[in-house]
Amino acid sequence: QVPLVESGGGFVQPGGSLRLSCARSESVYSVKRMGWYRQVPGKERELVATITPRGDTISAEFVKGRFTISIDNAKTTVTLQLNHLKPEYTTVYYCHQEIQYYEFSPGYVELWGQGTTVAVPS
Repeated sequence: QVPLVESGGGFVQPGGSLRLSCARSESVYSVKRMGWYRQVPGKERELVATITPRGDTISAEFVKGRFTISIDNAKTTVTLQLNHLKPEYTTVYYCHQEIQYYEFSPGYVELWGQGTTVAVPS
């Protein structure tokens, strides 16, 4: 599978901002959607936000007014701008891309990043 390289996580004070990026190193035939999920220990991975190449977005309710998702023109990198961070946003964030490798591939496959940690102290 094509690896996804995440960057931008870290430690930030409450009210601060971070910018998470996820880059795919190889071009593919088609991209269905790209996005971010998060997982708190002991809970299932949950949607943060996704975006299609056309720019259609889906976001979790807790994202509204705080996080912005975007995709680059090359459709290789998805970025999540996190603003007004609070301690409850502390967890690991995972990049996700749904892609079709070649024109005659049987369908879309899901790629996942390794995860990047966002830490906001209380």
